[in-house]
Amino acid sequence: MSTDIHAVIDAVWRMESAKIIGALARMLHDVGLAEEFTQDALVTALEHWPQTGMPDNPAAWLMTAAKHRALDYLRRKTMLAHNQEALSHELDTRHAMAADEFNAAIDAAIDDDVGDDLLRLMFAACHPLLSADARVTLTLRLLGGLTSGEIARAFLVPEPTVAQRIVRAKRTLTAARVPFEVPRIDELPARLMSVLEVIYLIFNEGYAATAGSDWMRPALCDEALRLGRILAELVPQESEVHGLVALMEIQASRMSARIDANGAPILLLDQQRSRWDHLLIQRGLAALARAEAQGGAYGSYTLQAAIAACHARAHTPEQTDWIRIAALYDALSQIVFSPVVELNRAVALAMAFGPAAGLELVDALRDEPSLVNYHLLPSVRGDLLVKLGRCEEACNEFRRAAALTSNTRERVLLEARAAACLTAK
Repeated sequence: MSTDIHAVIDAVWRMESAKIIGALARMLHDVGLAEEFTQDALVTALEHWPQTGMPDNPAAWLMTAAKHRALDYLRRKTMLAHNQEALSHELDTRHAMAADEFNAAIDAAIDDDVGDDLLRLMFAACHPLLSADARVTLTLRLLGGLTSGEIARAFLVPEPTVAQRIVRAKRTLTAARVPFEVPRIDELPARLMSVLEVIYLIFNEGYAATAGSDWMRPALCDEALRLGRILAELVPQESEVHGLVALMEIQASRMSARIDANGAPILLLDQQRSRWDHLLIQRGLAALARAEAQGGAYGSYTLQAAIAACHARAHTPEQTDWIRIAALYDALSQIVFSPVVELNRAVALAMAFGPAAGLELVDALRDEPSLVNYHLLPSVRGDLLVKLGRCEEACNEFRRAAALTSNTRERVLLEARAAACLTAK
């Protein structure tokens, strides 16, 4: 029975902790304290529920317990700052506010206040003041409910490193007095892009792990999808949010087809498309339609989602509309010039107009400083050289790519491709 209760507590924590932290951060204007009091409530639940049994509404119980701790803190703070008469008036005001908040907490529905709190929490965790690593870590901690150990295992870094990032990030936000609020209209686009960047960084690390022995880390993809879906509900008028959700849904639909029974990678054109998750594809296409319905020019995530949709709609690799994909990459390169985008555009050009067209663009990228240690550049070049019958050169490129990657599964795949070039000579 105790084991069952602990499993329920863990599930409730994952689902509700962000809402509780968000509500407390609104009261306290301090994300660090909000997380501390929320965790105190969790500890209390772990101590009491196995003896007393599960409450009828576990989420409301945790919310109430956490808010009691926050109110106790505010009372102590007020006592130090005011005389007894002022304190009495302040406590009366706090109690009145608390009663309203407790009633809202007991309501199981996600009302507008809870939605606003989650949105504020997202913007705080993804604040541009923080480094990309800190934003990713703090987002997974505050909004994903992941422990330091879970985050460390997901990114293959020492747990103390994760813990230090979280502590430093919260100190940075507190020291800078970052307001716990949704940015002003004129600041919203830039700040929203920071939030989307963090969510997509989390997804990409799950979809194609940069290091370790696993090709993918599905739990990170699940967290990113969950955060993206929440954000889409909170700001439904923002087309790029729907574009990112569409992109992640469609990419996630391929996950079971991306590895074989032994966990070895299977490249896109070799995947068994019947294994793609068609429910996720439909969700992705629906999200793409919502992005397009907002009107205006496509943003970068919506363009990438449109590219993913071309693959999703093709029942076989031969049916893929590579000319449209190449055109979409042309549009993407106009708004987000990036060497990585150019490399992907080279692949699309090769598929649409022949390997020589793609190789010309790839060769133009070989001196790009940001791609010097990027393993996919020699990998793509090797693939194009194979198609052109230049197998010895391709072998060297695959070997170079294998030496650059930190992912064991990917290294094995690239070494196998290099070996295949030797037998094809």
